[in-house]
Amino acid sequence: MPMMIGPVKSCVASCMLLLMLAHIGDFYPNTNMAKSCTCHLEKNIIHSQPDAPIYQCTGCCFSRSYPTPPHSKEHMHVEKNITSEATCCVAKGYKTVKIDDYEVNNHTDCHCSTCHHHKV
Repeated sequence: MPMMIGPVKSCVASCMLLLMLAHIGDFYPNTNMAKSCTCHLEKNIIHSQPDAPIYQCTGCCFSRSYPTPPHSKEHMHVEKNITSEATCCVAKGYKTVKIDDYEVNNHTDCHCSTCHHHKV
């Protein structure tokens, strides 16, 4: 029986490596899904009326994080090791439409730009 220990350990190690790689692969998005997620106009079913459709921007844009470059850290009040950038799907153009007693922005065009909640 002592001769079987080596091959068994090798098999267990190979299986563990395979499981770890499969687990890591689950963290990356499916490429088909990533391609289909774009910034576009979509009809707002809550505010739309049969004779007056309302459109709003929806979809995905660019987002990434990376280690903060050393020269950037020198100018920070509070130093951070990770820097992130993001853009959101926002209206490039819109028309204000009055529905009942309130106004709604009917988006006419969309693009990826600075997220509104990131603007100062």
